Amino acid sequence: MRPGYITYFDRRGSGLRHFPADTHLLDWLTAKGIGFDVVTDHDLDREGEALLRPYHAVVTGSHPEYHTPNTLTALQEYVDSGGRLAYLGGNGFYWRIATSAEIPDVVEVRRAEGGIRAWAAEPGEYFQALDGGYGGCGGAMAGRRKSCAGSDSRRRGLFEGSYYRRMPGAADPRAAWIFEGIDDEILGDFGMSGGGAAGFELDRADFELGTPADALILARSEAHQSHHVVVPEELLTHVTTVTGERPQALIRADIVYFETTAGGAVFSVGSITFCGSLSHNNYQNNISRMLENVLRRFLTK
Repeated sequence: MRPGYITYFDRRGSGLRHFPADTHLLDWLTAKGIGFDVVTDHDLDREGEALLRPYHAVVTGSHPEYHTPNTLTALQEYVDSGGRLAYLGGNGFYWRIATSAEIPDVVEVRRAEGGIRAWAAEPGEYFQALDGGYGGCGGAMAGRRKSCAGSDSRRRGLFEGSYYRRMPGAADPRAAWIFEGIDDEILGDFGMSGGGAAGFELDRADFELGTPADALILARSEAHQSHHVVVPEELLTHVTTVTGERPQALIRADIVYFETTAGGAVFSVGSITFCGSLSHNNYQNNISRMLENVLRRFLTK
């Protein structure tokens, strides 16, 4: 939890993860003169959508993985009512988390059934003690996290990054402004987190699994290292996936954009290492310009 704490020995960059990695984003916001407040997950769980309502835009950190029903509902209601959300991480909104007003500073996670995880709950330990709810990932939360974040279905590897390639959706008039001042086809082949903007843990769009039908895929990552793997819930066998694609084809991050009927919008990058690329070349790079275009539009329109 200390700024500057090095989690990984990373020859290409900072080696920062979790809270320390979010300082890449805070540094960039400060350098760009974009004012911000910090809201914790704890705050959002207690206060709900009303806490976000005054803000024109809300951004996540690099790894917003654990959420309660209250935090997911708050984010969804914020977007549905016209808020603008920038999901700037990967492996987000994955595990169910329980809280209790009687023990306000404790959270509980039960790693039930599947999911990529550091440990597995034993039989009889799938239900949460704090609220009686069923633990695990996916399931009832899936629709909300895909419609508020725009992407889901994750894969992961070691702390190493690759790049995105611009997709046809980037030329759509609804999103062409995101690429104002950016002529490059290759995006983010640099960075302080693993050497590239797309890496470590990745989310992709999937229209059959809940990505909004009108969402635009602006860019897609490629050329990931061999240590990246597909998560268990997407594999039916060692060679068969739920989508019918080859496992290696599912190892990608998508940059997604969509708007809501109430005037809200979501910009999603689907990668934990994205924010590590913001400061490259003294903040003059295509990842920095893309995010600046998004946030300045979100804050003024």
